[in-house]
Amino acid sequence: MGMYNPNMVKIPLETFTYNNQSDVIKGAQVIRSSKWNKDSQRYKFTEYLEDDCRTIYDAFRRGAAKSNGGICLGWRNTHLLPYQWLTYEEVLLRAQNFGSGLISMGLQPGLHTMVGIYSRNCPEWVICEQGLFTYSMVSVPLYDSLGVDARSFVLSECDMRVVIVYNEENAKNVLDSNPPPCLKVLITIKDIRPRVVEEADTMGIKVLRFTEVEKFGARNKVPDVPPNVDATATICFAKLAAFGETTSDRPKGVMLSHRNIMAATTASVLQLGDYAPKKTDILFSFLPLAHTLEKCCELAVFLAGGAVGFYSGDLRLVNQDMKALKPTILPAVPRFINRIYDRVVTGANRSAISRHIFNMALAFKTDEMYKGVIRNNSVWDKLVFWSVRKKLGGRIRLVIVGSAPLAGNVLTFMRAALGCLIVEGYGQTECVAPCTLTAPGDPQPDQVGPPLPCNNIKLVDVPDMEYFSAHGQGEVCVLGSNVFQGYYRDPERTCLVIDQDGWLHTGDIGEWLPNGTLKLIDRKKHIFKVAQGEYVAPEKLEEIYAKSMFVSQVFIHGDSVKSCVVGIIVPDIQSVQDWAGRRKMPNDSFTALCNSREVKNLIMKELEDLAREFQIKNYEKVKVIYLKEVSYLTTNLFRKYPT
Repeated sequence: MGMYNPNMVKIPLETFTYNNQSDVIKGAQVIRSSKWNKDSQRYKFTEYLEDDCRTIYDAFRRGAAKSNGGICLGWRNTHLLPYQWLTYEEVLLRAQNFGSGLISMGLQPGLHTMVGIYSRNCPEWVICEQGLFTYSMVSVPLYDSLGVDARSFVLSECDMRVVIVYNEENAKNVLDSNPPPCLKVLITIKDIRPRVVEEADTMGIKVLRFTEVEKFGARNKVPDVPPNVDATATICFAKLAAFGETTSDRPKGVMLSHRNIMAATTASVLQLGDYAPKKTDILFSFLPLAHTLEKCCELAVFLAGGAVGFYSGDLRLVNQDMKALKPTILPAVPRFINRIYDRVVTGANRSAISRHIFNMALAFKTDEMYKGVIRNNSVWDKLVFWSVRKKLGGRIRLVIVGSAPLAGNVLTFMRAALGCLIVEGYGQTECVAPCTLTAPGDPQPDQVGPPLPCNNIKLVDVPDMEYFSAHGQGEVCVLGSNVFQGYYRDPERTCLVIDQDGWLHTGDIGEWLPNGTLKLIDRKKHIFKVAQGEYVAPEKLEEIYAKSMFVSQVFIHGDSVKSCVVGIIVPDIQSVQDWAGRRKMPNDSFTALCNSREVKNLIMKELEDLAREFQIKNYEKVKVIYLKEVSYLTTNLFRKYPT
């Protein structure tokens, strides 16, 4: 591919064509491999780009050398302050000091020592994790939606002695999680009140400041104990595994090695080519570092010697942070992109003239995009789309979208409006994050690209859903160097998702398009993602909501391009009619009752009460309902063909 020009790029097609984006490995099964790594046809997958840089420990130090004294981590405590920066050398020193502090406190180097990180994105997260990797220890992210019981389970299962928390709220959440006796130390990044320290002390837990641990480590330096490539780097726990169990009291810990994470990251860098991160890049970090998408994106920037700037802590002020930081790379999820799209379209529709001009600009830029031209300096960019770019700081050149599919019309609009490269990735935590990535410059939406150079992909028959690989459809299965080590202390569940040949069964149903890219069309299990990337198990919610005396049947539906869960409710005839009679409402027509605002409000309040009673997460709650007087008896069919 040609050299990148920030103003105008024409993608050359001499060596790569968008009509043929992946290779087919001949054999009994239809397996597709990456064109960016011909060796993947022989099952030799990308694991690294440089022979002496194979672990996250190596990668950060390679980036420090490339940066040549450059900035690394940026932050600001409020949206009113300018960004402050730490250099790579400062981060490496603080990481070693912090890791030495942990070792001097009694932790042992090696993969049997697991340390929890319960924090929003900030420099200390990276410093802490690099400190752990300096001594071959394992990071275990914790987060709010994990829940009280699951958090307690993780602390106990990992025999966790130390948890790093950002602030008092995180500290209290840990203390309220019935922490097991193994937990001895909370390390706080921000100050917390004395009464919380006293509460922890009564539970036998000592509270220390992050800076205190660093100072202690600086006085008691310990030689580095670098990890090997197969050492576990992190364990990501989730209540719902990506392969599709509908509910589970026991969260599953996805074990990812340094090899896994480096493979996924370097394969993505290889496929991005001239668009890959450079040492002049600044990435804006606001997606949770507990998730592997953000982790991979930041590692790619560190590997190049670039910088990462963190949001100030308030998601409502993200645009102000971006205007101050002026980043060049943005990892994002559909929910964030959709909000920008909605605001811009709403503004364009204020008058017939503005709508007409907007549509002309969009048509022109879309036509250019399909001709292989990506730029942000046309007349239409200066007249119409400058305001969209300004919302993101004005310098964005690369956007990586993951976690859930982005609607095709929104993706096309954002590519045209921003005049930069936007790629979509597909994957799951079990394969680090991505296993496919759209090819740079490919304008076609509604597909997730070809396999990455670190893995091959095949589709497996799902007869009961009438998907067959012979027709180019089936369950997406992944084999490669990014496939996880297994679920922590859970070989039975591991065997459910990784077969005897090493293929990871994702539970997603895919379809090969004629150009060799993958399109996602269904789920094997009854589970779906909402736009913010969280998994929702509908049967669990249906069971809870059906407890209402006013609900006869309930069907929960969601879409990965929508941000809320929808409920289709069949009201209980007798209960609703009795309720209406007590209020002197006409109830001779049940259809009329179902169409009345009063009954809809009644049932919505019932669902809200049940959601509170059973502690349903906010992203799982039904926000929109439709009342139907007929019964949906064939819910399995309706799941496959929602209307």
